[in-house]
Amino acid sequence: MFDLELLRSFVSVVDSGGFTRAGERVRRTQSTVSQQIKRLEEDVGQPLLNRTGKDVTPTEAGERLLSYARRLLSLAEEARDVVTRPGHEGAVRLGVPEDFAAYRLAKLLAGFSRSHPGLRLDEKGGIAVWPERVHWVTSKSHPRDTSAGSVPLIGFPAGCLYRAGAIHALESAGRAWHMAYTSSNLAGIQAAVAAGMGLSILSEMAIQADHRVLTAKDGFAPIDRTEVALVASPDASPATLRLADRLAEFCDNVQAKAA
Repeated sequence: MFDLELLRSFVSVVDSGGFTRAGERVRRTQSTVSQQIKRLEEDVGQPLLNRTGKDVTPTEAGERLLSYARRLLSLAEEARDVVTRPGHEGAVRLGVPEDFAAYRLAKLLAGFSRSHPGLRLDEKGGIAVWPERVHWVTSKSHPRDTSAGSVPLIGFPAGCLYRAGAIHALESAGRAWHMAYTSSNLAGIQAAVAAGMGLSILSEMAIQADHRVLTAKDGFAPIDRTEVALVASPDASPATLRLADRLAEFCDNVQAKAA
């Protein structure tokens, strides 16, 4: 049985990237948060965080626990809201980047909406939105056999939308996975896929000639289409809005060429 307070501190450390900022979020001292993480690691029997200088990132075990921790905390919050709901109605309008942790945010909003049936959620404020197709890819010359065993993943460091999407898709399908290669730049990801080090999720524009797209016939269901959105503050300066118009025109041209 997981302690929700320990999970809340763990999620806060990952999201904020450090113990001090996490302590501010959960209203605990840095030492208290550190002790809570230690207790959680003792409970699961393995390290959950990589501590390199001031940088704190989840280990592979920590990354596995993270999605479950978020769901448990969300469910607890939903239950609390249902019990204490005052019954007020109204509207909450959100301006949310479409590419920000899409599946995680959707679950959060869905849970919030269920616990507040009289509340309307509106997402607005985008200057322009463009669809983006993403696919599972492997090496064309050195494809990996993923019919059995753990799926070797290639991706950016923890926090990347595509990495989170790949893990979510595999876990939803009940498939085991492990990170075979991590790179902080796209070129490294593309090269690792081409070399046959594992599988990755890439947008159509990032797929290269030495990559092969995997389909449902290969055991990999299509990934939900994502979107790229351009937003600007309501009080943005004229210069900022002019730049936004240029960016919108550029993205329109890119989409037209890709069509």
